[in-house]
Amino acid sequence: MIDPRALAANLAAVEQRLATACARAGRARAEVQLVAVTKRHPPGLVRLAYEAGLRHFGENYAQELRDKHAALSDCAGLRWHAIGPLQTKNARYVAKAAHVFHALDRLEVAQELSRRRVGAALECFVEVNVAGEASKAGLAPEAVSAFLEQVLPLPGLAVVGLMGMPPLAVSPEDSRAAFRQLASLGRALGLPSLSMGTTGDFEVAIEEGATHVRVGTALFGERPG
Repeated sequence: MIDPRALAANLAAVEQRLATACARAGRARAEVQLVAVTKRHPPGLVRLAYEAGLRHFGENYAQELRDKHAALSDCAGLRWHAIGPLQTKNARYVAKAAHVFHALDRLEVAQELSRRRVGAALECFVEVNVAGEASKAGLAPEAVSAFLEQVLPLPGLAVVGLMGMPPLAVSPEDSRAAFRQLASLGRALGLPSLSMGTTGDFEVAIEEGATHVRVGTALFGERPG
């Protein structure tokens, strides 16, 4: 597990990259939320990052989110982001533990989240498969509008924006077209928030309008196998 000094240095470097990208895009740093991705890292690392000042954490697996939520229940102000595909049978964990869900793309999952959610509405990003990759989850861009008509009336959910993962790229610039397409769709649908960009390409995502970037490796190094 990374030591506190190395984590502090990594966080400072990521913050500098964020600030530089925001300045280049003519945006305020406060417009972009850093979500620290802690997939497969132990709860102790999340606590270390929390003590370093991070408050938003992303988990890919619902059961791992459940366990870390319980282990870190004493950390006031910690906000959990469920960022991976979700099976209906595991929706109860996300409904209980998460503040934000970044991968909504099926009506049955939305219905189960709505049924299980208690308290404040779960903020949701609709996942869009911008490049039509068979290996990736998400709705086709042309299917999002009809999906929203089904999901928006559900109690306990608040659709705030769109999420997308571009095809694996050699250069960050290769992701720009996909980010731009997602941003254009968001504007057309009146959804201002955009969850896009990871360690390798979040500067380009910010330039194209990202409001949430999901960063793991640049903060914590390679995750455990």
